[in-house]
Amino acid sequence: MLLIRGSARGTTLTGTLFERGERAPTFRGAPDEDAPYVWVCDEFYEVESGGSEMEIGDRTVHVAFESPMPRGFDTREQGTAAAKEHVRTQFARIGIPPTDVEIDVEKAEPGAEI
Repeated sequence: MLLIRGSARGTTLTGTLFERGERAPTFRGAPDEDAPYVWVCDEFYEVESGGSEMEIGDRTVHVAFESPMPRGFDTREQGTAAAKEHVRTQFARIGIPPTDVEIDVEKAEPGAEI
């Protein structure tokens, strides 16, 4: 299991790339069980009012969350590239340029809580 984390302006978003042989979560909309790599991460976007408040640098942003959209991939490289793009896209949806997002990839310890 790889944790793929994007950080920018004091805010962090982390998703999980389940690797070959690991059991990805099963729920409606999850990709085919046969996908060797499965990416799962929250999706959010900025709203005018309501939603949840997030502190982004020196401003407060209201965000609404969507259900995670799991995606399956054939290779680790495809999954990791898509995960990085997903994280950058989420930050862009709240006004942070993708180039401002620092991405870290780390192997989760077996039995670690997500």
